[in-house]
Amino acid sequence: MPFNTTAFPGLIVFDPHIMKDDRGFFFEAYNALTFRAAGITNRFVQDNQSSSGYGVIRGLHYQLHPFAQAKLVRVLQGTIYDVVVDIRVGSPTYKKIFGIELSAENKKQLFIPAGYAHGFSVLSEQAEVLYKCDRFYNKKSEAGIRYNDPGLNIDWKIPGEKVIVSEKDINLPLFADCRNTFEFLT
Repeated sequence: MPFNTTAFPGLIVFDPHIMKDDRGFFFEAYNALTFRAAGITNRFVQDNQSSSGYGVIRGLHYQLHPFAQAKLVRVLQGTIYDVVVDIRVGSPTYKKIFGIELSAENKKQLFIPAGYAHGFSVLSEQAEVLYKCDRFYNKKSEAGIRYNDPGLNIDWKIPGEKVIVSEKDINLPLFADCRNTFEFLT
């Protein structure tokens, strides 16, 4: 099966079967039946795509209930270091960090259930990221955690002098002060 569970409840790496020949390659990036068989029953309603240069860090972002989003993240061009932080109070991985390299070359995707803050850094000269969401964006429910929170101490794999972050992300609160309504449900 192309799905690999992680130590983080609900966080799953999708490693699709790639068919290659002299023309190039083909793979199913998403198939509702395949995902459903793996227990991922989310109905995706919105696709978001971004393009960023080396050193850009986007995140850590999430939406609060009732607009909390699950995401399926993949890279169309380049390489990113994808990071999630479990913000579900009571979770065995609460406040822990999971990171994985996603690239156009390895074609891995990360399924992120609601209750995780998400961000990524761009490791290649350029990267295009596409992610599916199972809830529509809602500005009022938008929340986040500052990317350089010393309590989380995330290694974004980018030298400090090369980091590029939006003013909005620089001004996000620390984990201890973030808006959080998530609880871990077993």
